[in-house]
Amino acid sequence: MCGRYVIISAPEAIRRLFDYAEQPNFPPRYNIAPTQPVPVVVMENGARHFRLMRWGLIPAWVKDPRTFSLVINARSETVLDKPAFRNAMRRRRCLLPADGYYEWQAQSGAKQPFFIRPLDGRPMGFAGLAETWTGPNGEEVDTVAIITTAARPEMSHLHHRVPVTIGPEDFGRWLGGNDLDAEGAATMLIAPPSGSLTWHEVTSAVNKVGNDDPRLIRPMTDEERVAAETAAPSKKPARAEKPRRQAGAAGDGGQGSLF
Repeated sequence: MCGRYVIISAPEAIRRLFDYAEQPNFPPRYNIAPTQPVPVVVMENGARHFRLMRWGLIPAWVKDPRTFSLVINARSETVLDKPAFRNAMRRRRCLLPADGYYEWQAQSGAKQPFFIRPLDGRPMGFAGLAETWTGPNGEEVDTVAIITTAARPEMSHLHHRVPVTIGPEDFGRWLGGNDLDAEGAATMLIAPPSGSLTWHEVTSAVNKVGNDDPRLIRPMTDEERVAAETAAPSKKPARAEKPRRQAGAAGDGGQGSLF
């Protein structure tokens, strides 16, 4: 799955890679969480554009988002069939720029966070699905989910799911610039190539949504590992914070803002 991720490349570097028209300026983010606004690249009128969307997809047919479960990930195996994703897969495929993401590995009852990033150090594009939800008063909220798939054996010991990444050479095909239909796009939903990602342990500081600084992606030191192991028997295992339930579709659920 993908429940937290990172964008730390310079905005201009992201713009060049994804080739969108806008020139947004945004700070590095080391702990992007569900319900926050996130950068998304879409295809509109034959050109790529930068948009901000709420991370947590709300299908257009939902009457009250407060009664709908938070959908931050979409499984590649069911995007063509599930009502929540079917229309978005046909018409609203998108990309989410990222420099890496976090995963939590179960270790003797505890959960150890890892930071996972491309081996070549370049940004990557998560495959996403977007929907615009319209409220009873006409308010509109753009929302998005990240597509995941089964992990390759080399990564399955961390977690059995991984975000689907789309290579720069395939950005246009995925976004629909070549009129690729949903069934054809579904063939692109595969795990990152073997050997393309690297990862290391990080401290449990990432578990707290309010933490957002470079120390979160720093490799865990031997001293920090010993301290964590020593503290483990005397307290409950660390676990990632669950995102707060959205209070209203137009808000950010108290999670803060990208800007």
